[in-house]
Amino acid sequence: MFSPQRERAEHVRGIFDRIAGRYDLLNRVISLHLDTLWRKKAVAAALRGGERRVLDLGTGTGDLALTAAEIVGDGGKITGLDFSGEMLRMAMQKKSKHRHGGKIFYIMGTALAPPFPDNVFDAVMTAFVLRNVTDLRLFFLQSYRVLKPGGRLVTMDMFPPSCAAFSFFYSLYFYRLMPWIGALLAHDREAYRYLSTSVKGFHSPETIADMIRQTGFESVTTRKFLNGAVCLHVGDKPAKV
Repeated sequence: MFSPQRERAEHVRGIFDRIAGRYDLLNRVISLHLDTLWRKKAVAAALRGGERRVLDLGTGTGDLALTAAEIVGDGGKITGLDFSGEMLRMAMQKKSKHRHGGKIFYIMGTALAPPFPDNVFDAVMTAFVLRNVTDLRLFFLQSYRVLKPGGRLVTMDMFPPSCAAFSFFYSLYFYRLMPWIGALLAHDREAYRYLSTSVKGFHSPETIADMIRQTGFESVTTRKFLNGAVCLHVGDKPAKV
């Protein structure tokens, strides 16, 4: 019998397998194309120069990895890890058509047990993944484990906005309109209802920052966009551990 965490993980995997073919289109429509800008900001925070090995946890259809491939040096290698076979299939198709696709390697697996040795990556990055993780503490511990001393973790995700006035309009759009758009374009209202409720019930940005600190990262910062509806967290693994 599956544990509740395992059942949730399988449910989430099924959702992303179902919507993989329309995932990119819906991201652009729902975010008004801002998701592209946010990913660029996440990559800019992760890649400070000189990185040779970068890990994209929960790579999905590969947009974050492809954005990083355009910036990382010629000797750089980006590894994308995801547990959805259909999302990875889309990522592989995009990689084959991208001029920097040769820098990217995709692996199927879980971010809670990434199949890599300790201290191997210069940077670990992730975008719009944390809300779907069943054990965030383990996620951050594993990120810490695979980073080299001095390496950097960058996460970006959606949160309930902190501004009350903005929150009303955001809630109307995100919790009411978004599932309808998902039903129209992806023919899957349930999947996009899950994605909206996952934001509604998610931790605050401050709680996530505390979790990152508690797993050993230092110099943890939070950068907010859209009144905190999207937040970028950055933490560094100490150079001496």
